[in-house]
Amino acid sequence: MKLGVVSLGCDKATVDSERLVGQLVGHGAVVTPNLPDADVILVNTCGFIDAAKQESIDAILSAARLKTQGDVKAVVAVGCLVQRYKQELQQEIPEVDLFLGFSDLHHLVPALAERGLIDDPLATHPGVRQFLGESSHVRYLKISEGCDHTCAFCAIPLMRGKHRSEPLERLVREAQALEAQGAQEINLVAQDLGHYGRDLGLGGPKLPDLLAALLAGTSVPWYRLLYVYSAGLNDRLVELVARNPRIVPYLDIPIQHAADRMLERMRRPERQRTLRDKLGWLRGAIPDLAIRTTCLVGFPGETDDDFRELLMFLEEAQFDRLGAFSYSPQEGTRGMQYADDVPDAVKRERLEELLEVQRAISAERLARFVGRDVRVLVDRVADPDEERATHVGRVAWQADDVDGVTYVEQGGWAESGCFLRARLTASEDYDFRAVALT
Repeated sequence: MKLGVVSLGCDKATVDSERLVGQLVGHGAVVTPNLPDADVILVNTCGFIDAAKQESIDAILSAARLKTQGDVKAVVAVGCLVQRYKQELQQEIPEVDLFLGFSDLHHLVPALAERGLIDDPLATHPGVRQFLGESSHVRYLKISEGCDHTCAFCAIPLMRGKHRSEPLERLVREAQALEAQGAQEINLVAQDLGHYGRDLGLGGPKLPDLLAALLAGTSVPWYRLLYVYSAGLNDRLVELVARNPRIVPYLDIPIQHAADRMLERMRRPERQRTLRDKLGWLRGAIPDLAIRTTCLVGFPGETDDDFRELLMFLEEAQFDRLGAFSYSPQEGTRGMQYADDVPDAVKRERLEELLEVQRAISAERLARFVGRDVRVLVDRVADPDEERATHVGRVAWQADDVDGVTYVEQGGWAESGCFLRARLTASEDYDFRAVALT
C-alpha cells in the first residue's frame, strides 16, 4: 500500500502523524510524497482556530478530489477537527472513507484491511515512528496528551480530553529511536509540560525525572522545553536546566495577557505579580536564559486600557521571543458566553502594534549576545541569495520554526545536523550573523 500523508497543525500533531504512519508502515505501507500516486491518503487535521479549520477542510476536499479523479482508493481523516465535527464532516464530505477521532484510531488498520489495502492486520507489528519533515536532526517528543486547564478561549480539552501522561519508559525508548534516526535536538512538547506525571500517582515520575531519564538514556546534544505554564516551574526543574548543558537555556511560557482583569476573564492561572516574580526568579537561576511567550489580543471585553497594560508589561518583562494571535470564538468554549465585542479591525491593529513592540524588544535582547563564541546547529546550506552566508542554523536561544535563525559565514562544507563553532558578529530583529571559527 502506498501511503500519502498530509499533516497539519502544531508540532504535537506532527508527532501524532509520525506515530500513526509508523503503525501503518509496520503493516506494510510505503510512504509516498506524491499524493496522486497514493493508494491511501491520510489527512491529520487541526481544529484550533478558524484559519486552521479551513486549511484542514481544504486538505480533505483536495484528497477527496484525487480519489474521484485518479488511483487513490481511500481517504482517511483524523485529528482535532474530526474529533469535534465528525458527524458534520461525514454528511458534507461523503467521499471520505474514514473519519476517525482520537478514540477511534485503533479501527484504522482493521478498516484498511477490510478494504484489501493492508495484509495480516492481526499480526503484531511494533511500528517505528516515521520522520515526515525535512530536517531529521530536529525532532519532537510529545510527553502527554490532553489538558486539564480551563482557559476560556481554548477548545483543546474538548478535542484532546483530560491530561494523560505517557509512560516514562516508553518516552525514553522513543527518544532513543529518534536519536538512531539522526536527532541532534529533541523538543519536548505537550499542552503543558509542567503537568507531566500528575496523573501517575504520588510516587510517579514528574518532568525532572523524565528529563533525567532522557539525559541518561540518550546522548542527544540538545533538549528543549516548549510550552510549560509558569506554575509548573519548580526549584528541582529549574536547577536541572541550569546545571545541565544538554538542556538548552530556553523556556516557552505562554502568558496570553498581563492585565489581571483579562487573565481572570480568560480563566488563566497566573496574575501579573506572579508572572513578574517568576520571570525574575528564572532569569536569576538560569544563566543566559531565553524566554518565549504567547499573547492573545481581542478577547471579549478587552479595553484599550487592558491592551496598553499588556504592552507595558511586555516592555518590562523583555521576553526574547513572542508569538501572538487575535481571538476568534470557538464553539463549546467558555469564551462563547461573552459577546465578541472587539471589532476585527481593532484586533488586527492591536496585533500589529503588539508585534511591532516585540520586534524592538527582541532586537535589543539579541544584541546582548553579539561577540559571543557559540555552538550553531546547522539546519541547511544557505541559498545563493542569502548574502555572504554559507550555512543557516540556530543557536541554543532559537527554537526550530518559530524563532529566528543564525546566518554563518565561512562554514566550510558542514552538513545539516552538524554543530559549528562560530562567533556572533551582528544581530538583526530576530536573526544573528556569525563567522565560523576554525
